[in-house]
Amino acid sequence: MDVSVHTYEQGGRTVVEVGGEIDVYTAPVMREKLVALHEAGQHHLIIDLRAVRFMDSTGLGVLVGVLKRVRLAAGSLLLVIDSERVLKVFRITALTQLFSIYRTLPEALAVPVPAPSTPSSPSP
Repeated sequence: MDVSVHTYEQGGRTVVEVGGEIDVYTAPVMREKLVALHEAGQHHLIIDLRAVRFMDSTGLGVLVGVLKRVRLAAGSLLLVIDSERVLKVFRITALTQLFSIYRTLPEALAVPVPAPSTPSSPSP
């Protein structure tokens, strides 16, 4: 298993640093960590993929699933990708239209954390 997942808090978000290869064998490790963060109430995530050397469709599926969970919880998910090889997978699958992708962590951290949504009151 050649994947590492580390987390820390910064700028009102949870930064998830992922490294190694994300494929059918290692994606469950990343999925478990991301689901655990979501269940613990961490709904504003930055997933830093700069140390990822390879990602297949299984990894993409994990990220799409987490994005859905986060959006249902009125959260946010930003990706940091600086590798053309990894970014190419997102372009080919048109997932660049679904995800907010940044080249550097400081760029992602500069994005304001969305304000909590307030339930709208019914009209009279």
